[in-house]
Formats: sequence, structure tokens, C-alpha cells
Amino acid sequence: MILDMLLLMTPQGGQEGGSSLLGFLPFILIIVVMYFLMIRPQVKRQKEKQKMIDSVDKGDNIVTSGGIHGKITGFTDDGKTVIIQVDDKVKLNIDRSAIGMVKGKPGPIK
Repeated sequence: MILDMLLLMTPQGGQEGGSSLLGFLPFILIIVVMYFLMIRPQVKRQKEKQKMIDSVDKGDNIVTSGGIHGKITGFTDDGKTVIIQVDDKVKLNIDRSAIGMVKGKPGPIK
């Protein structure tokens, strides 16, 4: 389909060829619209998630991307792994990238 459109834009016989940039203007506009509607918002969401993951601290309640709820009790030496407490005597080591949502610090019990 795109090839047919390009063939229709080429000059035929004695016709003068217009500006090649003008012929590609619709394709350029489609690419610009796709950038602003699809690519740019995705990059913005990735930056926000990375900022959220970098700002987690000991004591934060989190939900992993697998749906496990827990409280951060520590970090490993390399900083890439988080230790979360799921139950009284159950602790899990997870990658920072597995954090799906930060619920915040637990408030005082009323």
C-alpha cells in the first residue's frame, strides 16, 4: 500500500516533479504524531517509575509486580536487591525492578 502511494507521487511522463519534501510531508506528520501520542508518554512513565523505585526507603510498604505485599526491612550491599518482610518470620529478597507500587510508610496505629 505504501509502495503504491509512492509510485503515485512520482512524476509521470512530462510532468514536473514537485518538492520531494512535500511528497513525504504526510509520512513525516504521521511520525511526529506517533511520537507525541505514543513514545513520549511511555518515556515519561518510565522516568516516574524509576524515580519511585530509587526513592524507596526502609519501612516503606510496597507491592511487587507479582502482587506480593510487604514492608521493606533492608537492602543488600549492591543496592539492587530489596529485603521485604511478608509475614512475621518470612522475608524475601527481590530485585528493585520488581517493585510495582510504593504504598508509603505505615502510619501510627489508632
